[in-house]
Amino acid sequence: MPDRSLPLFWATGLVGLAGGFLASKVGWPLPWMVGSLLAIILVRCLTPWQLPEIPNGRKCGQWIIGVGIGLHFTPAIIEQVSGHFGLILFGALFTTASSVISVWLLRRSGEDRATAFFASMPGGSGEMVNLGARNGAVLSQVAAAQSLRVLAVVLCVPALFKLLLGDGVPVSHASSVSWGWLALITPLAVLVGYGWQRLRQPNPWLFGPLLVAATVSLAADLQITLPEGASQMGQWLIGSGLACHFNRAFFRRAPSFLGRTLLATALSMVIAALAAWGLSNLSQLDLRSLTLGMMPGGIAEMSLTAETLQLSVPLVTAMQVMRLLFVLFLAEPLFRLWNARDQNQ
Repeated sequence: MPDRSLPLFWATGLVGLAGGFLASKVGWPLPWMVGSLLAIILVRCLTPWQLPEIPNGRKCGQWIIGVGIGLHFTPAIIEQVSGHFGLILFGALFTTASSVISVWLLRRSGEDRATAFFASMPGGSGEMVNLGARNGAVLSQVAAAQSLRVLAVVLCVPALFKLLLGDGVPVSHASSVSWGWLALITPLAVLVGYGWQRLRQPNPWLFGPLLVAATVSLAADLQITLPEGASQMGQWLIGSGLACHFNRAFFRRAPSFLGRTLLATALSMVIAALAAWGLSNLSQLDLRSLTLGMMPGGIAEMSLTAETLQLSVPLVTAMQVMRLLFVLFLAEPLFRLWNARDQNQ
């Protein structure tokens, strides 16, 4: 008889749903992402079950979240963000430059120059692994550091914000759903995401849908949002995908390297918070939104946190995107300049 057993990734989804449900019941911020993330990591670390990633699950989650983030962009909010473009630019550049602390710490633990540099840059894991491969870095260490940094930020930042700062002052945004507009935006977002992937652009399944939704929202001044439950589904898929990068072997490998990565991440978070405080005093922009925008986490994760805590999603997204662009365009030239300078001495 044919084997009709369900593929193991179904278990990944169910464990993630259970974790998300429990986290939502205890009032944890970003519950469907954090809950699914922790539940799957625990199963992978404490049992023999190495739950696999849901096929294309993280891409689907990023597509949902990208559309949701894009719908927050309205002409009034864009006017406010663009009015403080210089400060936002400085904040993104400053937090990128603060990664030199992580480079120094990893060099102290014996990592080679390329590995320490690309493991420390606050860009996407895939992008930094690709840049590291071209420059002789140890790719497993780069991937581990990038994954651990995002894990630490996702687990700590929403909880700290909820505990220390509360929910924030609600930001006025739309609450209605237009199925007609969504029927136009969502398939177009899939096509653009696929096109960006074929062009090998960074984070295609987040940036492509985000660009489509933001463009349509701004052009038509839509004032709409995703239906109830869509954000939670995106959180669950992204959290479940991220969790599958971790198991017992990951945490046992090079404990000194992982410890210094965590220390560097904590220092980067403190520096980001202090810089956000200074920029908030200069610009009168919301301190919570500025702080999230400067955190060394992923764009989707920080924008979701902003949405959950009722903060300015476009401001957070703009700062996160700008920092990623700095890293993508400047990381490799700066590394090669550093190498060339030392060779000439």
